[in-house]
Amino acid sequence: MRPSFEERLATVDANVAPMLCMATDYAPDERIARHAHRKHQLVYAVQGVMVVQAPAGQWVVPPTRAIWMPAGTVHSIRCIGAVHMRSLFVQPGFARALPAELQVVSISPLLRELIQAVAAISQPCAANSREGRIQALILDELRTLPVLPLHLPQPADPRIRKICERLNKHPDDDATLEDWAMRLKIAAKTIQRAFDRETGMTFGQWRQQIRLLRALERLATGEKVLDVALQLGYESPSAFATMFKRQFGMTPSRFFNANAAEH
Repeated sequence: MRPSFEERLATVDANVAPMLCMATDYAPDERIARHAHRKHQLVYAVQGVMVVQAPAGQWVVPPTRAIWMPAGTVHSIRCIGAVHMRSLFVQPGFARALPAELQVVSISPLLRELIQAVAAISQPCAANSREGRIQALILDELRTLPVLPLHLPQPADPRIRKICERLNKHPDDDATLEDWAMRLKIAAKTIQRAFDRETGMTFGQWRQQIRLLRALERLATGEKVLDVALQLGYESPSAFATMFKRQFGMTPSRFFNANAAEH
């Protein structure tokens, strides 16, 4: 019988090893309640999609990518499809200059193999031993992880939150900035300034981001590009593919096959 979530959390926090790796599988649509770890955590999605919610916003983690969470980050996770994850925990005092912000990252073939290797390491180990060198190499890799633009910041301004909540539920909503200005009875420029102040994005950029993140969720579960594009308000699959490539640097098919081909 699999230990409860609370038992696993207590085990991780009680472990004094400088680095710890755990493998966990979750059923489709399973949710991991809000919690935080005393250790830094790298959560690698071997299979499935994770949607991570934290005070600073929402992140989507596609298959073969990972999310880095500094120690103490309060977060929850929603699984899309069956999720197989590897969690790498690092004691805050074990290393310096690790990323200070929550972020989705690419995982190199080297780091993927190192994570598998560290799972078998007996603790503790000497710094100049083979095991110690593996841990040191992992720390080097963690400091240079390529960050992916898969973050959706959430505003605090209640006026802007109304817009974001609507788009969260209906990302295909094509209401313009002027339409929202009329609904909220405020100037369009006020909305635009609020979006920039609260999210660092324009209204159009925020809507584009949520559409792309929703697309990632659906494409990862096997939905066709044509269906996803039309459901999210794009005029055609080619228009969607163009926007996808502009944001992520590659087409949808290549995005999902790039890392998978290396497994």
